[in-house]
Amino acid sequence: MSVTREEVAKIASLARIRMAEEDLDHLVPEFNKILEWVEQLGEVDTSGVEPMTAVIEQKLRLRDDVVDADPLTGGGKRNAVLANAPAAEHGFYGVPKVIE
Repeated sequence: MSVTREEVAKIASLARIRMAEEDLDHLVPEFNKILEWVEQLGEVDTSGVEPMTAVIEQKLRLRDDVVDADPLTGGGKRNAVLANAPAAEHGFYGVPKVIE
């Protein structure tokens, strides 16, 4: 697959990038090299490779879900917070139904 000068101009237009006419000619071979590289990647046999979300194994760091009872740093203020609510129901903010 190869890209023409007109296609590069169309891509720049779609990306809302203003390009000088001489720059379009320089980008044609660049786009073609990128497309050749992508075609090479398509030829690689990945049948024995499991999909992954990251190269490095990551574990989610969890913390205890506790309410901070210190009145200066948070927690323990439910009634004070709900006093500002236009509608409070069962200890939560009452909101109008959005989806019917």
